[in-house]
Amino acid sequence: MIELRNQNLRSIRPDIRLPEYDRSQLRPGIVHIGVGNFHRAHQATVIEECLRVPGNEHWAIAGVGLTNGSTARKKAACYRLQDNLYTVTELKSDLSMATQVVGAMVEYFHAPENSQAVLDRLAHPDTHIVSLTITEGGYNIDETTGCFRIGQADIMHDLSGAPPRTAFGFIVFALQTRLWSGLQPFTVVSCDNLRSNGNTTRRAVLAFARAVSPPLADWIEENGAFPNSMVDRIAPQVDEEERQRITASSGINDLLPATCETYTKWVIEDDFCDGRPELELGGVEFRDDVAAFEAVKGRLSNAAHMLMCYPSLLMGHRLVDEGMRELTIVRLLQNFWTIDSIPLVTPPTGYSVSAFTKAVVGRFSNPAIRDQLLRVAHDGAAKIMVFHAQTIRELIENGQDLTREAFLLACFSRYLVGVDDLGKPFDVQEPQLNDDDWKIIRSNDPVGLLRITPFHSLELKGSTRFRDRYLDLRQQLALEGTAITLERILV
Repeated sequence: MIELRNQNLRSIRPDIRLPEYDRSQLRPGIVHIGVGNFHRAHQATVIEECLRVPGNEHWAIAGVGLTNGSTARKKAACYRLQDNLYTVTELKSDLSMATQVVGAMVEYFHAPENSQAVLDRLAHPDTHIVSLTITEGGYNIDETTGCFRIGQADIMHDLSGAPPRTAFGFIVFALQTRLWSGLQPFTVVSCDNLRSNGNTTRRAVLAFARAVSPPLADWIEENGAFPNSMVDRIAPQVDEEERQRITASSGINDLLPATCETYTKWVIEDDFCDGRPELELGGVEFRDDVAAFEAVKGRLSNAAHMLMCYPSLLMGHRLVDEGMRELTIVRLLQNFWTIDSIPLVTPPTGYSVSAFTKAVVGRFSNPAIRDQLLRVAHDGAAKIMVFHAQTIRELIENGQDLTREAFLLACFSRYLVGVDDLGKPFDVQEPQLNDDDWKIIRSNDPVGLLRITPFHSLELKGSTRFRDRYLDLRQQLALEGTAITLERILV
């Protein structure tokens, strides 16, 4: 098996797609914060296509990792060992694979080890774009007020003058250095699944900057750019067993392989303040109606992912495609689309929503992806607010049926216990829940979930119709289990 290094690229099998450019000539024009599987299989593959065209050598990527656990430190060490190379393997529904080596990332910084190096790279004149995949909950927005939580512990740490921990600390202090140096600000591009992700990023950056220096915030607001974008591709976690399967197939001993589905989509506003690569080379669409694409993707696809993952977990499944083999799960999604969400969503002009939802069923059902339900479920309190809050509000306001949304929260409540209907435990990771939230959840209050901090802005306890339907379904789940309860609510 071939070790993944620059010097070994010519020894790799001819059916593996390789970087067709001189990596030694690349320099980073993009800094990406949060180098997870999604970025590596989505944005980085777009940049890879750009780099294949001469004249784009200055648009390579410098990656930044913010966390400091053992996994994060191991990742940094592996990138160093592999010259920042990694493979991306598309997993097709017929179980075939297509692997490429991605060379677009030429630097990787583990921020806790060297925060100054990250600040220096961000402030460097060659840096024109800073992109983010820091998860839906990483933007530190209070769902009740819509404001950036300036008093959050890590934000206060960054504002104290200590080496930054957060994306916003790094971004703002680097922008301050650029202001002092007479440079343009860089464009900040969110690639997370958020409504109006550019506007959300702008709000967060400006709030942090205003706490540092009001003139700095004014300069960023006047000269910076935060384009909204819609991103879509399933990129599951790769455990050791899957890593071995992928490397055996490719013949490349990649310590950090990424996998993904064949489908990919990136729609973005053409709003960049300091230049951009020709992203069209990688299939990116520049549109003024990004919000319409966001609505379709977030309220139909991402919302469906959340809706199916909790009952599937409770019924004993651990993979998304296993859950989709339950006909009741597919019918649940179809009920949700036809009755609840599609009537509330205005798609882009000429866009076929029915074709989109049909494709979503196929994508979720792809057995080759082996996407983990717990990956989808992770940080559910934040994701439910991002992908379901608007639908819940509109259904309540319109006096519509609340069954599917109440079922989602009732299943989420049982998921938080960490045990499925078969008595098998699973890990629950909810970083947005504080100690008081967990006390409420573990209390005897049957509507405690509706009062936790992330759901405050929904005011669900005050909606008699929602509360009653939630309590009814919660009781049914406790008495009869998920499978029977789900069967009974289907139309």
